[in-house]
Amino acid sequence: MSPITTPIPDQKKVGMVSLGCPKALVDSERILTRLRADGYAMSPDYAGADVVLVNTCGFLDSAKEESLQAIGEAIAENGRVIVTGCMGEEADAIRAAHPSVLAVTGAHQYEAVVEAVHEHAPPSQGPFIDLIPQPDVKLTPRHYSYLKISEGCNHSCAFCIIPDLRGKLASRRIDAVLREAEKLVAAGTKELLVISQDTSAYGVDTRHESRSWKGRDVRAHMTDLARELGQLDIGGGVPPWVRLHYVYPYPHVDAVIPLMAEGLLTPYLDIPFQHASPKVLRAMKRPANEAKVLERLKGWRAICPEIAIRSSFVVGFPGETEEDFRYLLDWLEEAQLDRVGAFRFEPVEGAQANALPDPVPDEVKEERYARIMEVTERISAAKLAAKVGRTIPVIIDEVGEPDEDGDIGATGRSQADAPEIDGAVYLRNVPRELASGDIVTVSIEDSDAHDLFGVVA
Repeated sequence: MSPITTPIPDQKKVGMVSLGCPKALVDSERILTRLRADGYAMSPDYAGADVVLVNTCGFLDSAKEESLQAIGEAIAENGRVIVTGCMGEEADAIRAAHPSVLAVTGAHQYEAVVEAVHEHAPPSQGPFIDLIPQPDVKLTPRHYSYLKISEGCNHSCAFCIIPDLRGKLASRRIDAVLREAEKLVAAGTKELLVISQDTSAYGVDTRHESRSWKGRDVRAHMTDLARELGQLDIGGGVPPWVRLHYVYPYPHVDAVIPLMAEGLLTPYLDIPFQHASPKVLRAMKRPANEAKVLERLKGWRAICPEIAIRSSFVVGFPGETEEDFRYLLDWLEEAQLDRVGAFRFEPVEGAQANALPDPVPDEVKEERYARIMEVTERISAAKLAAKVGRTIPVIIDEVGEPDEDGDIGATGRSQADAPEIDGAVYLRNVPRELASGDIVTVSIEDSDAHDLFGVVA
């Protein structure tokens, strides 16, 4: 007599389109991890998905337009779409443009998203699958991971609506953050990218409460977090690269510079300066201490000469005069920042800046944008040219296929390069055994305005 077998039903599949910043990418990873634990599989395309999630960005009007286009594409290709993320706070606008969406939820509303998926594509798996432990879903390569330490922001910058979208600062427990980081490193992560809306303010809302970690009390504070992350081991007693993003230059930031000099923290700070003119900074409702910042930059470089500073600036903010803009250019010449991004001011629905007088004409914004990029590219080119002839550590992101001569090229990043936003290091004739995630010593042979070129030493 043949045994009776019960076929296991096909898994329901979920597709994901993730837009916006790395913080939204982490949200997408958490949503997909929960869905995988509920028995869902991930679909790499629209056609194979039972439902498609679109994680939107709502920071700028241009980002909202991109989000609406992505929703429309998902509807056209699949038809069954659930919307989440920052633009999810504007459910009426989304439904007006795309009335057929199945559900709309706001930023980091994980449970609501999962419930919507359960409702519109009920999980088909039984206990045979549900009892199998499922790994976390990562949307980044295995060798680097974003580590989100808090949600929300306590600032009220005139051009920003993040507090309206994501709420006030809400810090994660320090032991939970360190446990996640330890787990990521054990799974192969070589580089941790610490992100939040305001990394320097981590723990302010909890009065920097302490938690027990590895038999000692550790505060929910940026410096304590950085020190503990530097104690992790990727093998052979080597710490991971730990990169701090969205760091407001509060006084206590000075305390992490010695950790960089000691090799416990990657010598890199992403600081959103936004402008330098005291008048514009006041209009933006930002700290106007640009002169003191220049002195601190000099002090940081004296302690850790390898430190790389990345920042972003807004041109064409309402009321910005030619004098204000020239002040910014002069400040940049003195600051000599390593990596700079610039953005033309865009009105954002609900932002205080919309009511400010003296808007800057679009053609003036364009002209100023071109000028700031010319200055910052020149500074970047000079800084990178100074690295020619040196040997530096590089983390490998991608290894190519052999060419007709059998030579293999690779793309990596130096400690001054965050993924997706900074430059790259292009390598020639690399060893065949080289793999993504390897950290190697590279001799720099050439450079341009953004990238370096070299060979494994």
